[in-house]
Amino acid sequence: MRIIFMGTPDFAVPSLRILLDNGYEVVAVVTATDKLGGRGGKQLLESAVKKFAVERGVPVLQPEKLRAPEFLETLRSYKADLQIVVAFRMLPELVWSMPRLGTFNLHGSLLPKYRGAAPINWAIINGEHETGATTFFLQHEIDTGDLLFQSTMPIGDDDNVGEVHDRMMLLGAELVLKTVRAIEKGDYQPMRQDDSKACHAPKIFHETCEIDFGKTAAEVHNFVRGLSPFPGAWTVVAQPLTLVDGTPWQSANWELVQGIELKVFKTQKEDAAHHLPLGQFVTDGKKTLKVAVADGFVQLLELQLQGRKRMNAVDFLNGLKS
Repeated sequence: MRIIFMGTPDFAVPSLRILLDNGYEVVAVVTATDKLGGRGGKQLLESAVKKFAVERGVPVLQPEKLRAPEFLETLRSYKADLQIVVAFRMLPELVWSMPRLGTFNLHGSLLPKYRGAAPINWAIINGEHETGATTFFLQHEIDTGDLLFQSTMPIGDDDNVGEVHDRMMLLGAELVLKTVRAIEKGDYQPMRQDDSKACHAPKIFHETCEIDFGKTAAEVHNFVRGLSPFPGAWTVVAQPLTLVDGTPWQSANWELVQGIELKVFKTQKEDAAHHLPLGQFVTDGKKTLKVAVADGFVQLLELQLQGRKRMNAVDFLNGLKS
């Protein structure tokens, strides 16, 4: 089979690698255009998929517009039998319908659950204990095509999105290989998705990431790990810091951080009765920094004040003392 592979970030690289390592003919890669970035915005940044494709000698296409006649002509000239999409942009029908065997996508959830741009994040935020990867044929509505194969994987109580992402990209690569082998042999039975079981995983924006300390400890904990390490859950410190007994903690430096965005990367749940206002920051003055929530506290273990480096709670508190 002649295969065209479409993908951009690190997540897609293992899928491309496993196809090449197993002798499949990837005739071209389609990926994002290079962008300026880095320090000063003057460095030309190439996608992870492009870098890997170049290393392996695979031709690379980087169209700005997927409907551009010159791109479509070039794509057609490769006479691909199959197209594979892993973490790429939405394709128009005249692209995904081009190969004789169709185009399939790898999605980071057990479809029809978590259709959309951020399936891993939302599965963790919602407290799921299991997720997985799905391959399916593309059709008009996003993430609704006929299912091909699925693989499941557990989500641990303290797993964050970075950890699940890294495990899933390897699981997904194996699933891509399984799907290609099945299509090659004609040994597959596409299955329609049950729309009644669908839920959505919309794109995450900065404002989406603000922590609501009015929720339970479990909900806040899941929210933080579902956004860690990127883009990161955040809050704005707005009140004085108190000791566990409710008396103010004497630190003039605490006032300097009020009103500044504080990102939280790692938390721990703590069941404890209290009468503190929800969202109240509490410390023992030495090792522990926590926030009052609906059913106890959430300990902040790793955090980052805007403009500062990421650190643990002990270093953060020591910095407030100095």
